[in-house]
Amino acid sequence: MAVGEFPLPTLHPVKGSLLGATFADIKGRNPATVTRDDVVVMSFCEGSTAAGVFTKNAFCAAPVTVCKSHLGNSIRALVINAGNANACTGDQGLADAQATCTAMAKLAGCEEGQIMPFSTGVIGEPLPLSRLVSSLPAAWSTLDESNWERAARGIMTTDTRPKGASRQFDYLGCTITITGISKGAGMIRPNMATMLAYVVTDAAIAQPVLQKILAQAADKSFNRITIDGDTSTNDSCILVATGASDAPMVDDASGELYNLLADHIQQVLTALAQAIVADGEGATKLVTVQVEGGQTEKECLRVAYSVAHSPLVKTALFACDPNWGRIVAAIGYAGVKGLDPNKVNVFLDDVQIVANGCRAPSYSEEAGQQVMDRSEITIGINLGRGSAAETVWTTDFSHDYVTINAEYRT
Repeated sequence: MAVGEFPLPTLHPVKGSLLGATFADIKGRNPATVTRDDVVVMSFCEGSTAAGVFTKNAFCAAPVTVCKSHLGNSIRALVINAGNANACTGDQGLADAQATCTAMAKLAGCEEGQIMPFSTGVIGEPLPLSRLVSSLPAAWSTLDESNWERAARGIMTTDTRPKGASRQFDYLGCTITITGISKGAGMIRPNMATMLAYVVTDAAIAQPVLQKILAQAADKSFNRITIDGDTSTNDSCILVATGASDAPMVDDASGELYNLLADHIQQVLTALAQAIVADGEGATKLVTVQVEGGQTEKECLRVAYSVAHSPLVKTALFACDPNWGRIVAAIGYAGVKGLDPNKVNVFLDDVQIVANGCRAPSYSEEAGQQVMDRSEITIGINLGRGSAAETVWTTDFSHDYVTINAEYRT
């Protein structure tokens, strides 16, 4: 189940990058029943720079640890497997992640430190290294600049559809492209970025500048989504700049080209983040929680996440029940010091449900019901105490969410 259509848009090829995929039976299923790839490789031209943001979960997966150690290098290839997270696997997990880099480096003709490995799937199970490594030549043989959709499908786990976004703009007669894919449908409350996301541009960007762009963009996109409040052990978001376009090098976080790149990369990451929420496990609604009138952005986020994480709010959304008391309760326990309930106003789309802390005189159950019956809803909250504002995207909780996660390992 997923919200809306969210068709995969045109994903423009990015100069200096190639993608390939294959089936390696990472999860140990019957090959005869498999309908999609589970190993993806991405190749980049020499001189490509990479930035990354990763999970802050203390049980950091082995591939995340390896990626962090390789981040400052010129990156030549990525290896992604679905079906096994290689998390909580100790020294063997680290050795397996390193061995994956070694095998990939031989194919790419580069150093091990120029490879970044990624895994997603079941936690605590040993990585089937032999199946993964033996599949790499087949994946490598399919490399093509137009394989973005195939790669987007290959990194999926409980996702019901592939997720991608792409933007292009012209600068001094040169077309610059930014294309990305992501995966994620459950265990979603990123504390850095998202489950897995890969964005590539053919602009030339110095690594420290690229890192700044990514950190800022991720904070306003992937760090503003939640499905179930759980932060994965494997969250990783990578931004690669191949420098294969004819645009001038961006080595300073200022200027027209920097601002254009930062804006378009932000657009791509936001689109990917919203696609993840719309494909939330069992989701029937895409919910925007907009909090205004706070003293600080931090307290706006506290309120937004309090509402977005509330099981009572999320189940009411699934039931299409305009039970606004659950929303104000979540606002009240968000922990905003000195909050005056008599100044709080709450809206469902354009229908005011709370005015100055009480049921709005103009509100009717019928008007609230009309909004709750929609698949996309905005909960607007004004705290009446300042000018700060923040936005978070979330979903409802359905019967299917419980079923999907109860049966995740079967």
